[in-house]
Amino acid sequence: MSSIAFAPAGQAIAKSPSKKQSVSSSQKKYSPRVSSEYRVNPNKTRAMRPAKVRAHARKVSKPAVDAEMFDSFTGKSSNSNLAIASTKALVMNQNTHEIIYSKNLDTPTPIASVTKLMTAMVVLDAKLNLAEEVSITEMDVDYLKGTSSRLPVGTTMTREDLLNLALIASENRAASALATHYPGGKQRFIQDMNAKAASLGMMNTHFEDSTGLNSNNVSTAMDLARMVHAAYQYPTIRQITTTSDYDLNVHRRQPLHFHNTNALVRESSRSSWEIGLSKTGYISEAGRCLVMQATIAGEPLILVLLDSVGKLTRIGDAKRIKKWMEHNSNTLTSHNDGRGDIVLTGLSMSKTLGEEAN
Repeated sequence: MSSIAFAPAGQAIAKSPSKKQSVSSSQKKYSPRVSSEYRVNPNKTRAMRPAKVRAHARKVSKPAVDAEMFDSFTGKSSNSNLAIASTKALVMNQNTHEIIYSKNLDTPTPIASVTKLMTAMVVLDAKLNLAEEVSITEMDVDYLKGTSSRLPVGTTMTREDLLNLALIASENRAASALATHYPGGKQRFIQDMNAKAASLGMMNTHFEDSTGLNSNNVSTAMDLARMVHAAYQYPTIRQITTTSDYDLNVHRRQPLHFHNTNALVRESSRSSWEIGLSKTGYISEAGRCLVMQATIAGEPLILVLLDSVGKLTRIGDAKRIKKWMEHNSNTLTSHNDGRGDIVLTGLSMSKTLGEEAN
């Protein structure tokens, strides 16, 4: 297996309580070199052919892809391989930074509304007054993709409301307004987004807007793992992104109701998921995207799933990862398939990774 080190996440101003995960104090300084740094230990490998789902799955109709992939791994056999439908993916131990599974790890791709995690960090780093009231303006209307919004021009709310709507409901006008009402305006906001990315070692990442609607917002699975790790250091972001529903009172008879775009968060109160951070994303160029921090089989993990086909596939991938981890929690070995992808055929994280972390 392999490990990485992360750049500091900066300081958050939030006060919301949330569980914290310890991070090893022996992290190495991050290097801009990428895939060559993350090689598995040949002493821990075992030859095995990994199951793969390739990008040509896009040619299959959506119902067929969803039905096939949603429950394709039953988890009954400890020798089952992990098959992921998302074309770029990463599963990594958050504490040790060891890679458990990777697929097209360093391939740049549009990231859609996953962008909004960086948007939130830039706002919080600026220590702006979250109680200040700001308005949706014509500048916040999406003329690029033509997406709809329940926030008409002129709607006034607090900056805290904007953060909640951007992260919970992935509201594009809310994310845009956070940049519009930033000191120096949108141009300065985008500059600070890219500066923040550079400070985190996200060398294959570039932002051009605060919403993710612009397909020139690109990153890699590896860089997004860094971003998720950094965003997790902000209690406000953890609290907001794991909130299932949000009501906004905009001086109407009934408040506007918004729900979390991640179904796993909405179901977490009645399921076994333990999610610490979450963000979805979708534009046609990016496919369906999902990033999460979650504790699975007793281990804090970062999950990055990019460019999925069909509405259910990214959720199916997350469920398969969880089931695979839980059913193979004692026999982990790793294997490089010759294409640069790292796959694991079992799991001994509680022992092997714990010893290396100490």
